[in-house]
Amino acid sequence: MGDLTGRTVVITGASSGIGLAAAIDMARRGANTVLVGRNPDRLEAAAATVREAAGGRTVPAYRSDFAHLDDVHVLVDHLRQRYERIDVLANNAGGVVRGHQVTSDGFDATLQTNHLAAFLLSNLLREQLRGGRIISTASGAHAMGALDPSDLRGTHRHGLWRQYGSAKQANILFAAEAARRWPDIMSASYHPGFVRSRFGSTIGIPWMARLAPFARTPERGADTLVWLAATPPVQLTSGGYYVDRKLSRPNRETSSPTLAARLWDESLAAVGLA
Repeated sequence: MGDLTGRTVVITGASSGIGLAAAIDMARRGANTVLVGRNPDRLEAAAATVREAAGGRTVPAYRSDFAHLDDVHVLVDHLRQRYERIDVLANNAGGVVRGHQVTSDGFDATLQTNHLAAFLLSNLLREQLRGGRIISTASGAHAMGALDPSDLRGTHRHGLWRQYGSAKQANILFAAEAARRWPDIMSASYHPGFVRSRFGSTIGIPWMARLAPFARTPERGADTLVWLAATPPVQLTSGGYYVDRKLSRPNRETSSPTLAARLWDESLAAVGLA
């Protein structure tokens, strides 16, 4: 991997699981890590852990609940005031939501917390990210998705895993389209594998993850994220989807430039940037 010393890295979903493991690893590699999380107690504990890994360096931590797009705007205000440049934005926040839930912004909760909030954050930090990288935590679950960019409000209800798969499709499509529209930013998505974490805590998945012999540690799940942040860009494919540090190909639908462009335009309108 390349050197991360002195680089500013913003990691969402950083209070536990993959996000926290990545933050610890990057801090040990010299990065100036900035944590974003939803739960204030876990976020405070995570900041203390990362601060220790960073040898006592300051570790800023910002609370932001991606179920509320206003929180994203507040987060951006803080980041713009503090940083002229962000070298890496790790869009890692997200998860699976039980049942059909609609956010206060009127969108399907799974699509908003996994995609729309990250889309808004990335667009609002566009200037700070010039010459940097955006890394999106996707999933092999994208193959179960049936994404309809015209229905980000979730009018047509799908099952839990179908909706989650659609959100992961959106992560991959966003990374590919960002690479086309923003050639001065390296953008990529990756599949972390099935990880022992707080993922799906509302539906009992952590118990299955802890018992499953093939479940990865958060550190193993975060490996490709850290690798994408630290590897020299000439060795990476912008817009690519990676699995275990290797360039992979998502399913046919999720590889569609037409679908990616449609999703981008609908997302701009949804978050009020069109």
